[in-house]
Amino acid sequence: MKIEVLADARAVAESGAAIVAAAARASVAARGRFTLAVSGGQTPWAMLRALAGEDVPWESVHVFQVDERVAPAEHDARNLTHLRETLAARVPLPGEHLYAMAVDAPDLAAAAAEYSATLERVAGSPPVLDVVHLGLGADGHTASLVPGDPVLAVSDHDVALSGVYQGRRRMTLTYPSLNRSRQILWLVTGPDKAGMLARLYAGDPSIPAGRVRRDQALVLADRAGAALVDL
Repeated sequence: MKIEVLADARAVAESGAAIVAAAARASVAARGRFTLAVSGGQTPWAMLRALAGEDVPWESVHVFQVDERVAPAEHDARNLTHLRETLAARVPLPGEHLYAMAVDAPDLAAAAAEYSATLERVAGSPPVLDVVHLGLGADGHTASLVPGDPVLAVSDHDVALSGVYQGRRRMTLTYPSLNRSRQILWLVTGPDKAGMLARLYAGDPSIPAGRVRRDQALVLADRAGAALVDL
């Protein structure tokens, strides 16, 4: 795992956008498409706004969700709502290349299975995503892989459902799909993340984030977030 410590959240977002754009260009040149999975959060939304200004071959880009809260369509709690506002509305990404988790479906288990099938259709069988963006919770969670939840043990599905966390169930990519990806890009900002980032960087497998692959992983952190990391 590599780490780059930057001045502030804005610098983290801008650097993340440049890295994703470069990966998109390289992936399209090498394989004809670029598959990106994104998580929610303020810094990621800033990264996506910055990405809209980068040189990206959007017609060959496919955007997936890392996780999503079970909430009605257009609800502010939905990551999709912000993903559309910060990126999809600003760039010529084909509408069919933004793959929303159907968390408003009546059968959530079937919706998770369908999302797995979509991953396979676009990214191969088993699916290999080019870049997965992850955040880090103050409790050590990442995606919607949260402490103590049975979803942590899922090893035979690429997409699964969590229990209730912070008031809502979630749909999430699982460790198998995350760990199969070509690159993990962590964005970690703020002093409340400092303790967990130190544990993540040290390779602590007792926190959910610590079970994500470390090779081909890059952490972009601001100074506050990286304050306790032993570099």
